[in-house]
Amino acid sequence: MDVLHAKNAEKILIKAFALAAAKNLQSALVPKKANKFFATYGCRLFYERVWFGTIGICKTSSMKKQIYLDYAASTPVDKKVLEAMMPYLRRHYGNPSSTHSFGQKTRAAIEQAREQVAKFLHCKADEVIFTSGATEANNLAIRGIARNFQFPISNFQSSPNDQNFKKIHIVTTAIEHESVLEPCRTLEKEGTTEVTYVKPQKDGIVLAQDIKNAIKPNTILVSVMYANSEIGMIQPVQEIGAAIADLKRNTKQNYPVYHIDAVQAANFLDCNVNSLQVDLLTLSGHKIYGPKGVGVLYKRERIPLGTLVQGGGQEMGLRSGTENVAAIVGMGVAAEGLENPRMMVTNIKVRQLRDKLIRAVLRKISHSELSGSLERRLANNAHFRFQGVEGRDIVIALDQKGIAVSTGSACSEKTQEPSHVLLALGLEKKDALSAVRITLGKQTKPEEIEKVIKALVQTVAQLRKTKI
Repeated sequence: MDVLHAKNAEKILIKAFALAAAKNLQSALVPKKANKFFATYGCRLFYERVWFGTIGICKTSSMKKQIYLDYAASTPVDKKVLEAMMPYLRRHYGNPSSTHSFGQKTRAAIEQAREQVAKFLHCKADEVIFTSGATEANNLAIRGIARNFQFPISNFQSSPNDQNFKKIHIVTTAIEHESVLEPCRTLEKEGTTEVTYVKPQKDGIVLAQDIKNAIKPNTILVSVMYANSEIGMIQPVQEIGAAIADLKRNTKQNYPVYHIDAVQAANFLDCNVNSLQVDLLTLSGHKIYGPKGVGVLYKRERIPLGTLVQGGGQEMGLRSGTENVAAIVGMGVAAEGLENPRMMVTNIKVRQLRDKLIRAVLRKISHSELSGSLERRLANNAHFRFQGVEGRDIVIALDQKGIAVSTGSACSEKTQEPSHVLLALGLEKKDALSAVRITLGKQTKPEEIEKVIKALVQTVAQLRKTKI
């Protein structure tokens, strides 16, 4: 963004503020011209609405220290992770595919990171595939299996419109991340795949029996999120894995392949791929106090997987392209950190703070509700709905107080549409738009939770007052 256009945008916003203030409006929308500017330059217009009256004109918070409670969107890079990465950003810059010592140095670092991730997952090192992130890993899992299925012809069910056309089948849930749903929708549009989207119960939990009932003779893949990225519901992935394993033993086939997206779960739940009985598993670096731009796809050996990115054949031929060495090193150290016994103690403290937050909000704010089950929830997740206000307005108002929360998944928050997860729970659009997600992390302090409770109570009351 160049300085000239930035100044023009600032002038547009100032004019909007002044106009609304002169007319003594309770709220004013930023002009379309400003919206167009931000869209043109790829920025989300965060200050979509300018609040006046009891809240006052939006302006940068004067708080000395901001409070970050959006750990489900991204986590800060751990100090040990950053220290491990730095040499590979400055001194050790050789291409890992090169045969000279510079290249072998970086190759050794990648393989060490692979071992670290494998230890966390309790798998073999050559079953760990590094990617650019969880989105790529999920796409590789879904489209890779679809491209490389190996079924006896008797397993296929003919299309009703064409007796000679055979479709493969995928089972997933209606509350998955977009990086799972979009590849499935694309396969449907291509006309080669049928997808069943299993809905959860009202508490956000998908029943293992419903997944089992959705499996057909031509089902090649079952993909279920370990813990939901918005409402934090922990799914019965181990029970589903056991059911799929029994099915494979009875049919003496390798399908359906079982994939779980463990991006949100890795910080808090057991990711032993053997006890989960999973064939494919996805991780993300920046959700476990590692860097952005790196992820992992665990692939059990002998699972046939087609490649999406062709080229030099890196990552066992499944993900071509020169490896992001520093990020991969950071991913390895971050995964190693999850096995530290201190993490268990930290997670207990996080859960206690989260429980305090939930109790206080439900007690102090009338017509507030917790989304999903309280018991089957990630330790750091609190997802509320506040009757009579929009979650987006709460997020903006809290940001002006120096508090960062969200309405849901950061990848879909910019759409301003109601969450597909909440709609799948059976909520009305109006209720879904009233949601706010607060997620804690290992750096969250008790005094921060106290401040957030106070600020949230005030903000909801002020917003409700402006609606009258």
